[in-house]
Amino acid sequence: MKNLNRILATAIAAAGLLGTALPAYAKLTAAEAARLGADLTPMGAEKAGNKDGTIPAWTGGLCAPPAGWTPAKGYVDPFPNDKPKFVITKANAAQYKDKLTPGTLALLAKYDNFKMPVYETRRTACYPDSVYADVKNNAPKLELAGFGITGGRADVPFPIPKSGIEAIYNHQQRYLGAGVLREYNSFPVRPNGDFYKIGAREYRIFNTSLDQPQDNLLLTFQSAFTTPATLEGTVFLVHEPIDQVKQVRSAWIYNAGQRRVRRAPDLAYDNFTDGTEGMRTSDQFDAWNGAPDRYDWKLIGKKEIYIPYNAYKLADKKLKYKDNIIRKNTINSDLMRYELHRVWEVEANLKPGSKHIYGKRVFYLDEDSWTVVYEDAYDTRKQLWRIGVHPMIQFYDVKIPYFRANNWHDLNSGGYYLSGLDNEIKTPWDWNQKGRWADFQPDALRRLGTK
Repeated sequence: MKNLNRILATAIAAAGLLGTALPAYAKLTAAEAARLGADLTPMGAEKAGNKDGTIPAWTGGLCAPPAGWTPAKGYVDPFPNDKPKFVITKANAAQYKDKLTPGTLALLAKYDNFKMPVYETRRTACYPDSVYADVKNNAPKLELAGFGITGGRADVPFPIPKSGIEAIYNHQQRYLGAGVLREYNSFPVRPNGDFYKIGAREYRIFNTSLDQPQDNLLLTFQSAFTTPATLEGTVFLVHEPIDQVKQVRSAWIYNAGQRRVRRAPDLAYDNFTDGTEGMRTSDQFDAWNGAPDRYDWKLIGKKEIYIPYNAYKLADKKLKYKDNIIRKNTINSDLMRYELHRVWEVEANLKPGSKHIYGKRVFYLDEDSWTVVYEDAYDTRKQLWRIGVHPMIQFYDVKIPYFRANNWHDLNSGGYYLSGLDNEIKTPWDWNQKGRWADFQPDALRRLGTK
C-alpha cells in the first residue's frame, strides 16, 4: 500500500477541501467587471506598462506561431535575435535585490552556476476570445464562500482578486485548452549531478470537452509511466471535481505488478511522490494544486520582479538532456530567460494544529496568465527550504500560456527535481483533445494496462 500511495501521488494532488470555513467575499460590482478589457486586460492584469518603461503595455500577446511553423518543429523561439540585457550572478545580485525573490537570492548565493540572464520584457500571454468573454461574463456572478465557488465557474473565476485564496484559485482553474495528450520527461538530479529519467504519458480532458459533461467535474485524466522499468505500465485515472467541498476527488490505479485496478486512496498535501526523491510534494504538481484548507492565505499585493518567461531556448528540440540541459545544482543557465513582469504575491501560513512539511509558502503569480512562476517554501521553523522555478512559454498555436518546465530546488541537499521536458520526444503535444466519458471509467483503465 505504501508503494501504491507513492506511485499515485506522482501525478495527482489531492482531494478534499475539508473543515475550516472562510469568510465570503463580495462579488465584483458591474463597475469593477467593466474594467476587464478597458484599463485591465481581459484576464485582470494592468494593461498599461510601468512608469519606468521597463514593462511594456499589453497589446494582445503572441497569438499565432511564426511563419512556416509546424508542430513537429517544437515551440521554436519567436524572438531569436533577442540578446540578454545583463546577467544577474552571485557577484552582482545585491544590485538587483529589489527585483528578486528571497528564493532566487538564495540560489544565486548558493550556486556559482545559477545565473539569471535578463532579456527585454515581452508580454506574450494570449488566450482565445471565447475565454476572455467567459471571464468577463462570469466575473460579477462568482464568489467564494468557504472553500467553494458559487455562481458557476469560469476559466479565471476572480480576475480582480480580493484575497489570497481567490488568487490561488485563479491558478488552479486557469484555461489550459479543451484537453491535452502529451508525453514528457522528469529528472531527479542528485547533489553530485547524477540523475535518471522518468517518462509519463498524460491524457487530460476538461469537462466541457467530454461527450457527456458531468455535474461538478473540472477535468478527468489518465496518466501512465513509460519509464523506468520499475514504474512502466502503471496507469491511473482521476475524476477532479470543481467544488472539492461538495465532492472529493475520485481516483483509480492499474498496478502493473498486481495486474489489477484498485480504487486509490485520497492523496494530498505533503505526500512525497515516487521518483522525485522527496523533492516535490503532491500539492506542488503544476506548481500548486489541491486542497488549501491547511493554510491561512494572504494577498500581499503586486510587485515587479524578474521571472522565468518566454523560455523558448529551453524548448529547443536539438537539445539533449545530458549534454545540454542538466547540470549539477541547476539546469544550464544559458538556456533560461528572465524578464521583468508584475506578479501577484500570495503568502500561505500553516494554520495552528495543521500538518504539512512547509510552515510557510510564498507564491508569485504572473499577472497576465495567473500562472505560478515561483514558490518559496519554508520549513516549520520558517527557514527557507525549497524554491520552485517554473519557466513559461506561450504555446502560440493554441493560445495557451503554460510551463516549459517545472523545477524545484532543495537548498538543504543541493539536489533538484526537473519536470515537463520533451526535447527528446518526437510526438508533439496535442492541445485539442476531446474525450468520451466511457473512456475514463475504471473498466477502461483495466483495458489500458499493458503489463
